[in-house]
Amino acid sequence: MAGTGGKGTDGRQARWDRHNLVRRQHILDAALDVLEEVGPGVEVKVQEVAVAAGLSRTVVYRHFDDRADLDGAVRERIVEQIRDEVQPVVSLDGTPLDIVKRIIAAYVGWAAAHPALHRFAEQEPPNGGGSHMEAAIAQIAQQIEDLFSMAVQVLGVRLDDDDRQSLDPLVFGMVGAVFTAVRRWMGRAVREPAAPAFVERLSEAIFHQIAGLAATRGVVLERDVPVEVLLADAFDEPAPSGTPAMSTDDEGEQ
Repeated sequence: MAGTGGKGTDGRQARWDRHNLVRRQHILDAALDVLEEVGPGVEVKVQEVAVAAGLSRTVVYRHFDDRADLDGAVRERIVEQIRDEVQPVVSLDGTPLDIVKRIIAAYVGWAAAHPALHRFAEQEPPNGGGSHMEAAIAQIAQQIEDLFSMAVQVLGVRLDDDDRQSLDPLVFGMVGAVFTAVRRWMGRAVREPAAPAFVERLSEAIFHQIAGLAATRGVVLERDVPVEVLLADAFDEPAPSGTPAMSTDDEGEQ
């Protein structure tokens, strides 16, 4: 009998935990809705979140320690959206410029569609700890660094210890530069240039940084040559039919 009672208690606790989790997520969804409704930079009160969630302010605080805890959870939910938007497009498909543009376009597109959420996520927490946006930058930078490392290995590029140790801060710096540029662009009273033109120019700038670093290690990244051609060339394999061949200096002089 005692064992049965224990299982019943565990079952009730599990159901209660699920209930609390669902309600917590519901509150966070309501907070995001309110932020989107009031617009960038407008302070949102907990009471407004409670009303949007159909709950009392007291019930909201049963699921969060204080306002800072609620704000932190909201920011974490926002950066999850950013990661969900950006991480799936981080791949070696297309040309080097295509890859850069695809990643930047995903982030700029999300930010332009959700300016209030973007503004809220980039705010520093009151306790002085690292921001959730910084954590998102680090995670995306790590994924891109892994992509670079794989390409370097496949292409047979020789890196010394200093090169390898520099890769992390260099990639983090480039990703951080994109976030900073987008933040500056998003903060303008009139968001100009338009998103497609901004993505084009920011992508060009980042591509040239990458191409410049690659050139110092003997790798020529031509903006319009698919990465699969570079990889095929590294293995001396024929490129897929219909794919433009890489140009060389000798060919240009003919």
